[in-house]
Amino acid sequence: MSAPYVSLPDPTRLPELDPLLSPITGWTRAHWEAIADRLLDGLLPYASPGFAQYRLPGPPSHSGPWSDGLEGYARSFLLAAFRIAGSGGRVGPALIERYATGLAAGTDPHDGEHWPPITDRAQPMVEAASIAIALHESRPWLWEHLDDRVREQVTDWLGGFVGARANDSNWRLFQVITEEFLASVGAPHSRAEIDAGLARLDDWYRGDGWYTDGDGRKFDYYNAWALHLYPVLWARIAGPRADPETVARHRARLREFLAVHQHFFGSDGAPVHQGRSLTYRFATTAPLWAGALADATPLPPGRTRRLASGALKHFAERGAPDERGLLTLGWYRPFLGVTQRYSGPASPYWASKAFLGLLLPADHPVWTAPEEPAPVDTTDVCLALPAPGWLLHSTAADGIVRLVNHGSDRLPPPPATAEDSPHYARLAYSSATAPETPGPDNHLAVLAADGTPSPRGRIHPLGAEGRRAASWQAGGGHRIETVSVVNGPWEVRVHRLDVPPGTPVREGGWSVADDTEPPVARTGPGWALARRADGLTSAILGLYGWSGADGTVAQAVGTNACGHHSATPVLQRPDGAGLLVTLVVLSADPHALRRGAGATVDADGTVEIRFPDGTRERVPRLSGPPVSSPAPAPGGTN
Repeated sequence: MSAPYVSLPDPTRLPELDPLLSPITGWTRAHWEAIADRLLDGLLPYASPGFAQYRLPGPPSHSGPWSDGLEGYARSFLLAAFRIAGSGGRVGPALIERYATGLAAGTDPHDGEHWPPITDRAQPMVEAASIAIALHESRPWLWEHLDDRVREQVTDWLGGFVGARANDSNWRLFQVITEEFLASVGAPHSRAEIDAGLARLDDWYRGDGWYTDGDGRKFDYYNAWALHLYPVLWARIAGPRADPETVARHRARLREFLAVHQHFFGSDGAPVHQGRSLTYRFATTAPLWAGALADATPLPPGRTRRLASGALKHFAERGAPDERGLLTLGWYRPFLGVTQRYSGPASPYWASKAFLGLLLPADHPVWTAPEEPAPVDTTDVCLALPAPGWLLHSTAADGIVRLVNHGSDRLPPPPATAEDSPHYARLAYSSATAPETPGPDNHLAVLAADGTPSPRGRIHPLGAEGRRAASWQAGGGHRIETVSVVNGPWEVRVHRLDVPPGTPVREGGWSVADDTEPPVARTGPGWALARRADGLTSAILGLYGWSGADGTVAQAVGTNACGHHSATPVLQRPDGAGLLVTLVVLSADPHALRRGAGATVDADGTVEIRFPDGTRERVPRLSGPPVSSPAPAPGGTN
């Protein structure tokens, strides 16, 4: 969004920026408290009379309004608990009373506002974990002041988890959290179920700090705001009951993960836009605070706050929360393209996890140390992440982080199949863009006779190392092998296609979007670009095999989370058999669009790439069936 609009609490209620303590964002703990209060206040008009449900405006989830109302209570209670505990209970008594009253009504099966029960694989399982965490963290100010009848109601309702079946994913940790809270208050629970959930987490660990969210290749932000977060919160509830070796193992993995997670935020605070549940927005910062809470972070405290405050400020300046103080289903503005069937009007309040840092005392170094730059602020970075099959490359000149995807498709293990999701199937994602929903961006498609593009389908990783990553895909009588090589803001894709002769192919670059006006489009033989009013530019250039290709720009309205108007540069060729080499670039730095790129092919099929800055890379043929020879094409295109 080129011209973000500010949606913050009344400026008279916002603290002054502090350029000495926070020279990058200006934000302090007081800003976090102000936003928390704004979010909690914004919910009041939508509370049920007994405060057990929050019925927010918007389309219901597939679980229905009854469950959605519980979700509004549970997820906002998490925020309220962090605010209460972070102030040592020195908040208005109305806040504590409000959630205590709702707790009593929601857990009373005879009350008209009672919550749906916890049953196998049902949404109340998710919300039970948030309630358990909130009860633990606010224990001295809320739980310990409830009468025995209400405490019994609460443990009876939470006890629905004992013996119940959870989805075999991050949901197993909801059971761990809830039953550990029951154990902490002497209520019936199953230690075997707690231990089994924690053991399942070990099954999903893929190394280097990365978990897959259940079986398959399911890598996304659930690694951050669930699979690493809940073990830290479980240990806080369990206390001396927690096995020290298990706690140490979780802490070591979190430390390793945070060394990489810090690179997922652009210099403007925006997280890389990839994966599901993106409407949780700044929940991406939760593991940063968890690392500080658990003494399991490699990051200096000033950098932890810079990253977290940068993300919260980024969204606050772009309409989240909105003028009512609500978090809507969307990214900046309301946008249902980032939602799933389980998303309801209150789902975005899992963003409450971002306020975990309020549990750290005001004199903790994360609040008192001067802000330190994030890596993207000072230097270009390229990281290969073999576990998820990703490359991260960021550039300090424009502060953009780009993720090249050769490993996460979120498909169930074979033989199951599923349709492509735009948030998993693209070749690349970034902190400055969002995928079209649907659209041609960052995808090489084989086109059917009627123009229907092929899906990417299951991603078969071939490795990620150094500045390159690779994978192959197959389906519908074709096979495509792709190697991505990155250098600064540039990515070169080497595609080897085994498709029938005469098969048309299409490749898209990044989609750029703006709320105010359509991006400018420019095209020529074998190239196309789209430029936003603020200079953010996406370009695609055919380096080899694209002879005779038309460069076009696909314009769209209402299909992109980052802006109402969007545009994607595209190349299309009537015969795509053989070898295609493509340069794609996304940058706000005008120097990134310099000439000089090219590609040549040796007799053995090795491709030599020349990047615009003169850097050269050789990409040999990987294992796989031979591909047919390309149509005559120039050795390079400038």
